[in-house]
Amino acid sequence: MKKSDFRYELPPGLIAQAPLPERSASRLLVVPGDGPFEDRHVRDLPQLLRAGDLLVFNDTRVIPARLFGRKQGSGGRVEILIERLLPGNEARAQAGSSKPLRPGGRIELDAGGEAEVLGHDGGFHHLRFHVEGSLESWLLHAGRLPLPPYIHREPGADDDERYQTVFARKVGAVAAPTAGLHFDDALLAALRERGVQSGHVTLHVGAGTFQPVRVDDIAEHRMHSEWLNVGPGLVEQVRRTRAAGGRVVAVGTTVVRALESALVDGELRPFAGETRIFIFPGYRIRSVDALLTNFHLPESTLLMLVSAFMGRERILAAYEHAVRERYRFFSYGDAMLLSPGT
Repeated sequence: MKKSDFRYELPPGLIAQAPLPERSASRLLVVPGDGPFEDRHVRDLPQLLRAGDLLVFNDTRVIPARLFGRKQGSGGRVEILIERLLPGNEARAQAGSSKPLRPGGRIELDAGGEAEVLGHDGGFHHLRFHVEGSLESWLLHAGRLPLPPYIHREPGADDDERYQTVFARKVGAVAAPTAGLHFDDALLAALRERGVQSGHVTLHVGAGTFQPVRVDDIAEHRMHSEWLNVGPGLVEQVRRTRAAGGRVVAVGTTVVRALESALVDGELRPFAGETRIFIFPGYRIRSVDALLTNFHLPESTLLMLVSAFMGRERILAAYEHAVRERYRFFSYGDAMLLSPGT
């Protein structure tokens, strides 16, 4: 398949630049396997799901991963986006500067301390930070929240809360698992009362999630690596849910990537480690029965993933409906509930 097979027209005014005042007030486009689409709201989920269904969330927590500084010597400005925290106050990071960073160079950070360039690998640099305390704790007060590139404003105080899910626990992502942003404590309580179960995986979303597909033949695309953990407790929850006739409902494409990466011979097993899984039409998703997801960028790997789940023509028809009905798109936008079996 070609990258252009996943193109759609999106008016720029539909790209959400800020969250709604209430998380669960977002609109929800219900997309069954066939038949008409249904325009609802996220707060309607207790009526759309059934007792015994299992919602699987990604409990990763976004770190304030954006830093600014100057090259020692030349004084040239540098913008750093940390991709992955590493042992020993080191990190894998993207870096933007007028001239390339070279091993051995140092960056004087605006927030204090220095970053030493150890080397580079492809589009990423290996940095060692000379800061007070651990890099993770230092970033909490020194770093800036890395809003996605299509949000054309600086992050504000509200983003510190709203660009995190209410169940975020495991620090390590540089982008939010955005489908989870729609859930607040009241909605989670209503789902529990309905008899809907919940479980968690961890997948630390990397900056690579925003990298475009640069090849026309998508089979040649090399996927970025992300770290995940699917624990034995979640594996048992999935087993019991399926045995009782319930559905496994992924909250976000990151959950699908995690669960599909943990399949061995079609069976879900505990797994912790890296994944480069690339899901596009022709791949059969077996780990989930339904998917709650935001709208994704044209020609993106995430649009290809949901097309593998529902079929490309069905997804593009749903996107056409969403544009016509003026849904809000991307990280702070509205959501879809995809149910190919209904």
